[in-house]
Amino acid sequence: MPEVPCPVTRPPREPRRPLTLRDVSEASGVSEMTVSRVLRGRGEVSEATRERVMAAARQLGYVPNRIAGGLASARVNLVAVIVPSLANMVFPEVLTAATEVLEGAGLQPVVGVTGYDPDREERVLYDMLAWRPAGVILAGLEHGAATREMLRAAGVPVVEIMDVDGEAVDSVVGISHRRAGRQMAAAILDAGYRRIAFLGTMMPFDHRARKRMEGFEAVLAAAGVALAAREFYSGGSALAKGREMTQAVMARRADLDFLYYSNDMIGAGGLLWCLGQGFDIPDRLGLAGFNGLELIDGLPRRLATMDACRREIGREAARIVVAGRAAAGSRIELTPVLAPGDTIRGLR
Repeated sequence: MPEVPCPVTRPPREPRRPLTLRDVSEASGVSEMTVSRVLRGRGEVSEATRERVMAAARQLGYVPNRIAGGLASARVNLVAVIVPSLANMVFPEVLTAATEVLEGAGLQPVVGVTGYDPDREERVLYDMLAWRPAGVILAGLEHGAATREMLRAAGVPVVEIMDVDGEAVDSVVGISHRRAGRQMAAAILDAGYRRIAFLGTMMPFDHRARKRMEGFEAVLAAAGVALAAREFYSGGSALAKGREMTQAVMARRADLDFLYYSNDMIGAGGLLWCLGQGFDIPDRLGLAGFNGLELIDGLPRRLATMDACRREIGREAARIVVAGRAAAGSRIELTPVLAPGDTIRGLR
């Protein structure tokens, strides 16, 4: 898949002054020595004082420096890469591509996994920033207030990846998931399908899947078509989960003529179940996934999908980190391409 970057050039953002113990001291109303004791976890400090100091630090986005002594003002040659999951090939491919660029510049990625949990993301970022990495690459645009403040105060290149539908802290590289959902809906409607179901992850924290469904439903609604059924799940993507979900939704609505999955893994499981049941695919029943995983190339039928530009995203994000201040505020939107495979009629 060729790269289709659409860079937007912006003037470099002015870096924020590095936060100090004095900032936390003034914000919390206690001495710098007491702040130091709280943040280092040493010495006798009342619980009320500890909570006051930690609340001030969180509000400011202050992270204590774990590099001791003469290295206190230095940065290490590590880049924090924070992703929600390593359970399938989506984020490992991003990491592989980013690593190729970073290693060429003498940098090494250190990976943190959040499990789509905002609180865990905050803890992972806090721990990584304490080692003063040379940059931060993290998935998504939706973060808790404390996480956003830490990112703003980090003083290093910050690149949010995978999604451009929202406001970035600094730089962003990704695709528009709403646009991807709209494009898939248009292709399905053009092929004549009308009784359509969406099968995917629970939406509170998988914001990219939520945005694809929003774009998808918007195009259906404009054509006077409502989703006929929804089937959601929590947990990692898996073939077995796709089988279970497909069986469940078809048991409720046997008249469905299209199944749109939030990712290729559950889509592959659904396709295998449908073939085992003898469905005429794609004439009786069409299917599509998302991500463009190589795994689906080995299925009995090629599942329709959309490449999420994972490797391009990893490379572009790493290049921004390597470029440093010169690339601050970059916005690169990549364009995924629909691969109809064998599961959308008329598009083979």
